[in-house]
This record gives sequence, C-alpha cells and structure tokens, in this order.
Amino acid sequence: MSRRFEKVAVLKGGVSSEREISLRSGAAVAKGLRDGGYAVVEIDILAKEFLIPSDVSAVFIALHGAFGEDGEIQKILADREIPFTGSGEESCRLAFDKVLTRKRLSAHGIPVPPGEVLTSSSHRNIPLPLVVKPPCEGSSVGCHLVFEEREWDAAFSDAIGYSGEALVEQFIPGRELTVGIVEDEVLPVVEIKTQSEWYDYEAKYVTGETEYVVPADLSPELTSELQSIALKTFHCLDASGFGRVDFRLSPENAPYVLELNSIPGFTATSLLPKAAQADGVGFSKLCCRIMEMARVH
Repeated sequence: MSRRFEKVAVLKGGVSSEREISLRSGAAVAKGLRDGGYAVVEIDILAKEFLIPSDVSAVFIALHGAFGEDGEIQKILADREIPFTGSGEESCRLAFDKVLTRKRLSAHGIPVPPGEVLTSSSHRNIPLPLVVKPPCEGSSVGCHLVFEEREWDAAFSDAIGYSGEALVEQFIPGRELTVGIVEDEVLPVVEIKTQSEWYDYEAKYVTGETEYVVPADLSPELTSELQSIALKTFHCLDASGFGRVDFRLSPENAPYVLELNSIPGFTATSLLPKAAQADGVGFSKLCCRIMEMARVH
C-alpha cells in the first residue's frame, strides 16, 4: 500500500492510571504498523516533557487516560505541527470529561442514563442500584456499581478521590454493547458478556472470562439504531479519525450512551480491533488505516 508517512512514532505508556494498558496497546500498534511496512519508533511517555525524533513525520497516539485522551498531548503535537491520529484537542477534552459529554449529548437528544454530579455523598438523589465514577478516568478506574446502601460511602469516597467530584448515574440493567467507528465507517456492534454485573477493570484486563459476541445478536432494526446513535455521538462530540461508543441496552431495548472513547484500547482483548476483524479488516490494516488519517488539527 502507498503510505503518506514513512517513519512514524507510537506514543505509549504515559503518566495516567492507565499506563500499563497503554504500554500494551502501544506495543501492539507498533507491531501492526511495522507489519504494514512502516518504520516505527516507540516512545514511552514518562513525563509531560518529551522529544520526538526530527525524522518522524507523524505520530500514533496510543495513550489512554489523562495526558492521552484529554486533549493535552493533542495540543502539544498541534503546536509542534506534527500530524497525529484521532481527534483534536477540543474534541478529546469534551469526550474525556463524562460530565461535559453528558451535557453535549443531552442537548442533542442522545439518550444518557439519568445522573448527577456530587461533591458530597449526602446529597444523592439517584436511587439504587447506581454507578458512581470519577468524571475523568477511563478503563473503569474508580468506577463502582452500588446495589446496597451500605456500599455507597466507600464507593463514593473512592470515586471522588480522583478529582473532588463524582458522577452518579442510574444503573441500567440489561446488555453491555459497544460500537466502533473508523473514518466515519460504523463497525459491527460488539456485545460484552461478563461473569460480573458489568464490564469493570477486572473483566477488561485481568480475568479473561469475558465473552465478546461480534456481531451482537440483535435485530437489524436495533443494530441500525445503535450504529446511528454511535455515529451521531461521534459527530456531536466533534470526533475524528476513530473512536468507540459504549452503550447499555435496557431489557426494553432502550439504548443509553455511556461515553465516547477517543483512544480505545488496542490490546489483544480490545473491542475496536475485534469489531474491525469481524468487518474483514485485520489488525495491521486497521492500524495502518488509522495512521494514514493522521493530521495536524
């Protein structure tokens, strides 16, 4: 294939709570790009000051969490006029903050779970069961599903410890689904079936007991609805390049958007590569396709 860029850098690791996952994503992306013919340099981001070799012509950002998905590194790269993958600074900042995401999506008629932002555990209005989480963490870090009142204080205390406030949402029973998007192409819907009540950090990266159904067993009408909402969410948050929209689907088949991941995982168990594979796009080809979309925002 023809390439816009010959030598590229993969930024991995980072300074967030998701560093270990990012190292795995970055290593996989680097291999995928090398298999596609790129010359690749892997850069482990250990601090917010970093150097990129002068002969690198574009960057694949494989950083999850803060200083990866929050727009900060995107601004640095844009200021240096280095093309990079994924969304720009403002879109990343918006998508990374779950409170800002909820406001934007609600304003555009996209369904989100009922919720509120709290700084004190005593001011809660959302009934049990509920989900409490930090507004700006990923990979379910600091996120808790609360079924009983006695669990509330500890869960809230952990969630609020990250930023001084916590997002509390009504727990939507039903199914966990996700829809990937690459270059405005909507991928097959993936269903995530876990041994626990929901897709937490353990289910994502540790236990290995999670089942992924691709494409999800849904009616054509429901599949189309989820894909349509995912693309609308992507555009609503001014995203570009690629991303992944996570849903809960109630027992009545009502979809609720949880978030947009602007830099979804690229590990062996990650969802976007699984969806692309089901669509006939192998891992290396997916990485190369995303790399070719890199630009200065």
